[in-house]
Amino acid sequence: MSATQVFSAWGRVLKAPHQALGLSSRHAPLPLPDDDTSVLPFGNGRSYGDSNLNPGGALLLGAQLDRFIAFDPATGVLRCEAGVLLSTILRLVVPQGWFLPVTPGTQFVTVGGAIANDVHGKNHHLAGSFGNHVTQFELLRSDGSRRVCTPTQHADWYAATIGGLGLTGLITWAEIQLKRIANPYLDTESIKFRSLEEFFELSTASERDYEYTVSWIDCAFTGRRLGRGLFNRGNHASAAMDTRLLPKYLPSGVAEHSLKVPMTPPLSLINTVSLKSFNTLYFNKQRQDRVRSVQHYRPFFYPLDALLEWNRIYGPRGFYQYQCVIPPERALPATRELLQTIAASGMGSFLAVLKQFGEPASRGMLSFPQPGTTLALDFPNTGPRLHKLFAELDRIVLGAGGRLYAAKDGRMGPELFKAGYPRWAEFKSYVDPRFSSGLWRRVMEQA
Repeated sequence: MSATQVFSAWGRVLKAPHQALGLSSRHAPLPLPDDDTSVLPFGNGRSYGDSNLNPGGALLLGAQLDRFIAFDPATGVLRCEAGVLLSTILRLVVPQGWFLPVTPGTQFVTVGGAIANDVHGKNHHLAGSFGNHVTQFELLRSDGSRRVCTPTQHADWYAATIGGLGLTGLITWAEIQLKRIANPYLDTESIKFRSLEEFFELSTASERDYEYTVSWIDCAFTGRRLGRGLFNRGNHASAAMDTRLLPKYLPSGVAEHSLKVPMTPPLSLINTVSLKSFNTLYFNKQRQDRVRSVQHYRPFFYPLDALLEWNRIYGPRGFYQYQCVIPPERALPATRELLQTIAASGMGSFLAVLKQFGEPASRGMLSFPQPGTTLALDFPNTGPRLHKLFAELDRIVLGAGGRLYAAKDGRMGPELFKAGYPRWAEFKSYVDPRFSSGLWRRVMEQA
């Protein structure tokens, strides 16, 4: 039984009607259309572009597979269906002294989506990406075959599916190894930096002693304000912490309260004037160069989750996110050129993140993380003017040997994709013949 429904990417630029196919059970066969219509798994819709959309085709509603299967509180091994949200996992495991080994910037993604996009977090320099902690999963193909994939069993399918953008089949369940924590809190430090050189020095100095590092960077200015920002680093609080001394405003356990953007404004609230004003206020709100604090895990890992449906603030035309990674040998000059180009354009966002990826190798053929520097920014959709800027940014990334993150992309061309993901031809042989997406057809020039 299927119905036609309009699905939108998180960026709200791309939307299209799809056949919506329900999944009644992880044990059931795939509900494939009778004709040759292609299908694609759809989790909680948090991909920004069209990697989770299949215009003209059907979507398998993966979030319906939302059951826990097994959890061992002694070892931290969790098995669950692929549609379980990371937030649901945290509600179960944090009170029992466990945490996600890697988490992206939102907890409202499914386990299947986290695997399909091989998401990364603030601890990549130590822990690698999400797929590095997936011990096994089941892959259901359109021919009815099922494979339990591990690093040693069906290892090629394991590598193709991690970071495989949902194209190799449907992940029905997965098993992940969690990490032990003592409490829900983190010891953190926020440090002002005033140049890109200072950012790289802080990153190098922090990698050994801090599990989590990430920076907000001001993308609005050139000249002496270019490359300034706030460097955040932290570790899970120790068991020796006296929780009675915590500030009274800190929640305990798994805090759940969030506000919500009630409506979509007629115009984007992010523009050149508001961007420069906000960035100036945000940089200067911290008076001291260094501020130490204890934080609950939610504001540290998921600051945007405190404002549900925040993507509405960009207005009815939506927004694009541009996230790239630049190899170490070109990181400083290329990142400077990217920021100069963005600032000169007058476009950008206060949601600008700069971080170092480390050496842990990703397990997926199409995984985004690689050693180097990753920059991520949101851009209000202003049409041709914005796409002209993207062409300039693409030129810089391509020339530096970098790549774009497919989970955030809604417009990358075949040349940049194939240059950034040299294993694309190998991966292509693992794509299920009934599975496709808007992104895949675009980068394979099949549109």
